[in-house]
Amino acid sequence: MQPIIQVRGLEKTYATGFQALKGVDLDIRRGEIFALLGPNGAGKTTLISTVCGIVNATAGTVTVDGHDIVRDWRAARSLIGLVPQELTTEAFESVWATVSFSRGLFGKPPDPAHIEKVLKDLSLWNKKDSKVMALSGGMKRRVMIAKALSHEPRILFLDEPTAGVDVELRRGMWEMIGRLRDSGVTIILTTHYIEEAEEMADSIGVISNGRIVLVEDKAALMRKLGKRLLTLQLQNPLESIPAELAGYPLTLSGDGRELVYSFDTQDDQTGIARLLRKLGDHGIDFTNLHTEESSLEEIFVSLVKERA
Repeated sequence: MQPIIQVRGLEKTYATGFQALKGVDLDIRRGEIFALLGPNGAGKTTLISTVCGIVNATAGTVTVDGHDIVRDWRAARSLIGLVPQELTTEAFESVWATVSFSRGLFGKPPDPAHIEKVLKDLSLWNKKDSKVMALSGGMKRRVMIAKALSHEPRILFLDEPTAGVDVELRRGMWEMIGRLRDSGVTIILTTHYIEEAEEMADSIGVISNGRIVLVEDKAALMRKLGKRLLTLQLQNPLESIPAELAGYPLTLSGDGRELVYSFDTQDDQTGIARLLRKLGDHGIDFTNLHTEESSLEEIFVSLVKERA
């Protein structure tokens, strides 16, 4: 299936001479949740803003569901909903009025039933008549999402959507985003909460210094780049790791009571089985064991450091 968004050779250099994007190539599949991760200043917001037609590219092309964002901008933009980082709402309007107005900007006829559904999904229904200026920061963030969904887009960009939102509301947003994906909406998410990407994303893209470092299915990325630690609690403490075990990536705790074996998540279990047999051969008994797996945050930090 053709990707719903295709980016080829995208570059952006600002008037100051700063090059925010450097030859970005990117495909985003239809109906997936794609998490774009990167440190501050990596180019995430510039990339999103260019795809949405807010920032003009210096070079390269972008197509949205086959529509070039420059030559066929009206059709391309009608497919996109954007929730920007900054809170920009009509402070003196009611929630209902500002969301309904956003729908009209895209030439859509009034649809009170759709607006009602969006507000209820975002737990804003009881605030529909409240002025936006009277809402909390978290509720204003939800109003921004409601505005982006008002014209029923097929692609939704969420630039730090849960910034300033409490944990309970964040979980509610995750559930709503999952339902949107299930209905066929493609979600592109940027976030500093790596657990959001780990919880929701189907695919992960990492951008650093204006370049795409990698794009990978989340599960495959965590299998490929993740690490596991097998910790053995020893029955009797060791003073040092025996020379016969020097070929294994082992570390011994300071008190000699824990032996830690590090291995790749893509490795099979034969390495562990060999290690345990070797320990038994040398009379090293253990009373307990447990494993830990790298989080997406650890993989992301490692990738960015490696790129730097």
